[in-house]
Amino acid sequence: MSIEQNMPVQNQNTLCFSEENFSRILETMYDHHAPEGSHLFWEGDAADKLYYIKKGRVKITKSTDDGKQLILYMYQEGDLFGQMDPFGNSIHSFNAEVTEDSSVGIIQQRDLETLLWQHGDLAVEFMKWMGLMHRLTQTKFRDLMMFGKPGALCSTLIRLNNTYGKDYGPYRIIDKKITNTELAEMISASRESVNRMLSDLKQMEVIATEKGHIVIKDLNYLRDLCHCEDCPGSVCRV
Repeated sequence: MSIEQNMPVQNQNTLCFSEENFSRILETMYDHHAPEGSHLFWEGDAADKLYYIKKGRVKITKSTDDGKQLILYMYQEGDLFGQMDPFGNSIHSFNAEVTEDSSVGIIQQRDLETLLWQHGDLAVEFMKWMGLMHRLTQTKFRDLMMFGKPGALCSTLIRLNNTYGKDYGPYRIIDKKITNTELAEMISASRESVNRMLSDLKQMEVIATEKGHIVIKDLNYLRDLCHCEDCPGSVCRV
């Protein structure tokens, strides 16, 4: 079977910002090259910038008290992200690790505040973007906490499908290799438990693997197990 290219999922920027206003944001950024393995910021650094990925990938992680790593987000080309507190000096709660050589646009908080002051329509759109980011976070934590590890894994597979999925005959294939260790870090579970859950899903013919890629054969089963609420693709993503 061959992989069929799909139209890209509409990201949060095209949903929240007009073309004119997003161009204003881009013009205010300065370019930064981030090599694979580097960090854009660490937990505890000042949170006074927004980041826009022009090329490459970045994952947002959180270190737990017992030394484990939890992957919260996996950002790619076209994503805007960052943590800003309009009421005072805040610090990052997470780490931003560059997973492949990236070109990143960075906008300082003071420059963004000037833009928002000058353009009221951009301020409204920026509020919409912040609301969408909060909703994305809320749905992720709901999936992690409400339906156990199997539900969290099924939700993560759905999010991976929405982010990287492509048609593969009658099925869907996640066109990005994800290791079981990474899946474990996405749902705060051990790699061994993820191995068992994936093996169970394969035996039930819910998923399969093809050259290191996950193939989703029964998307409805995954949706039922995690009580999917049919969130839009801009929210239901990794």
